[in-house]
Amino acid sequence: MPTREENRANWTEYDWTRRGDDWSFGWGSTRMLWYGSILPRIHFLLPAEHLLEIAPGYGRVTEYLLAHCQRYTGVDITPRCVQACSARFAARAGAEFVLNDGASLDCVADGAVDAAVSWDSLVHADPGVLEAYVHALARKLAPGGRAFLHHSNLGAFHEPGADRARIENPHWRDERMSAALLRRFAQEAGLELDGQELVQWGSALENDCFSWLRRPAPGTPAGTGELLHHPAFGAEIAHCGWLFRCPGRSSTA
Repeated sequence: MPTREENRANWTEYDWTRRGDDWSFGWGSTRMLWYGSILPRIHFLLPAEHLLEIAPGYGRVTEYLLAHCQRYTGVDITPRCVQACSARFAARAGAEFVLNDGASLDCVADGAVDAAVSWDSLVHADPGVLEAYVHALARKLAPGGRAFLHHSNLGAFHEPGADRARIENPHWRDERMSAALLRRFAQEAGLELDGQELVQWGSALENDCFSWLRRPAPGTPAGTGELLHHPAFGAEIAHCGWLFRCPGRSSTA
């Protein structure tokens, strides 16, 4: 499973020529990824006065998140990514990019974050990292504040005592993290689990999970913790890619 040191080294050496947009090719573009898959899942978190993004990379999702908040903080373990985002969004008032240790959120004040988002990054993080971030979010989110975390579910296929998960791992996912572990971390941290969605990301099996968390606030109902099974996430991606190729689309779609 990737360690924090391995993640830092890997994303420092990665070819960022396309600024991460190469991971959006299945959707046709990052714009289609945003409107077709990300925004439908986080629209009720937005707009946010203060939005936190964990591991923005070179800012492919950041570009769209910035339009939905007054203040933005992005934290990343890789100095190269922090520098790149700081330069890319230098003209955006209220946006700050901070280097962290890959597991803590000390750069933001307790209770100061209205929404937190992480897409296609924490899939490479081990359970210890997710546990640390969940406990940090329990402090950093304002009462009623929400978080959306995209993480690995390969741990659901991990046999006790085995060194590796019993399925292929072509995308360098962590092989011990799972939806069940995230559920446990949320409960231990005192966060409500609004729900989870299991998806097949380049696999026939549910190797990834989207988890929605919320800091309890007086008068708000408890989270249902509903577990959703996406019947065909690959088809969702392909449909966005098909729409991207439709005649008449603009060159910036």
